[in-house]
Amino acid sequence: MVLTIAGFDPSSGAGVTADIKTIAAHGCYGVTCITALTVQSTRGVRRVQAVPEGLVQDTLADLITDCEVRAVRIGMLGSGDVAETLAIFLERANLPNVVLDPIVRASSGADLLGPGGLKVVRDRLLRLATVVTPNVDEAAALTGKPVRSVTEMREAAVRLHELGARNVVVTGGHLAEATDLLSTKDGQEEFRAEHIDSRSTHGTGCAFATAIACNLALSMSARDAVLAAKAYVREAILKAYPVGKGTGPLNHLFKLR
Repeated sequence: MVLTIAGFDPSSGAGVTADIKTIAAHGCYGVTCITALTVQSTRGVRRVQAVPEGLVQDTLADLITDCEVRAVRIGMLGSGDVAETLAIFLERANLPNVVLDPIVRASSGADLLGPGGLKVVRDRLLRLATVVTPNVDEAAALTGKPVRSVTEMREAAVRLHELGARNVVVTGGHLAEATDLLSTKDGQEEFRAEHIDSRSTHGTGCAFATAIACNLALSMSARDAVLAAKAYVREAILKAYPVGKGTGPLNHLFKLR
């Protein structure tokens, strides 16, 4: 059973509904805790409304007393209060295989974390995660230094380890040469790939992090979980079909066709 803690995207390209599809595609069962509601489509995020932190707390408490959670994916949190509530919950619950996708803002520019949320992620949630999956912009926000090259990705990963992160994947799909960096206690490893010419890329970070969580739940090592997640996301983009008038979602359930 995989728990996703994230926002709700009405277009189902990202957030909990996309995570449920990704979890099902990996043969796992998904349970959810919604942290925020959004008004958005493939053309971007128009509005964000955080869920009251008390409701988040009660949802999480009720789920773990009923379900055996084997992995957790943390996505959009929506507010600093929700981030604080989640940190307290995770410190007490001690759940396995926590994958933190530190979403700061939408590609359209909307703030998805709220005042104070970034500090909670940096000071408390990083050290509670098994794997952290920032993109280059999120890595820059967490470390306070620019991340524009593979060298700076490596430096950012070292800094994230210093802040308490165990395993770090800095994703660089927006760099001139698409490169992801995996950094663990055993060292650092680069994974390079060709850019895919597609407008069906909304929610790739969510799918990637959720796929890692599923693979960890299925007893893969961190490295194997990351490699399998990369392959899944790439295939889901290649087999996507047009949805909406903007940047559409990948095809999370491509294996069913």
